[in-house]
Amino acid sequence: MGAELLAGRMTAEAEGEVTVFLIGMRINRFRALRSWLPVFRAMPRMLRELSRDEGSGMLGHQVLFGPPRVLYVVQYWDSHERLLEYSVAQDKEHRPAWAAFNRRLREGRGKVGFWHETYVVPAGAHEAVYINMPAFGLGKATGVVPVGRRGDRAADRLSLSEA
Repeated sequence: MGAELLAGRMTAEAEGEVTVFLIGMRINRFRALRSWLPVFRAMPRMLRELSRDEGSGMLGHQVLFGPPRVLYVVQYWDSHERLLEYSVAQDKEHRPAWAAFNRRLREGRGKVGFWHETYVVPAGAHEAVYINMPAFGLGKATGVVPVGRRGDRAADRLSLSEA
């Protein structure tokens, strides 16, 4: 049947700064399993590790399929500092996976592509609306509230506070 629908207009409960990290791979040659399958398998291990560690800083994630042959993950973090800390932590899943991936990338001659983008979004500079949707995106990561609690219009929810 699928995930439970949240009736009506909802918005993400997140009010502070949010770091959005997009990371993905493109399978350039399907038959080159040795090039892309380890990358494909490494990501779920990292996501499990981060999801189990409440202090990791990752608020939530969404796995998505994009253009042909592209798989990517949208991650929501409470700060860019915590994302960067995880990326270099010697005792976490990321470092060995990144080292192994780099070796395969050099040997693979373009059989798999990789990309990531990081966006640091200040408090007040993000808003979201979900209408008759299951928990999704930033709302899934931080919880949702009825739209009226944070303002009925996008302009109300996008109120950049002056420092």
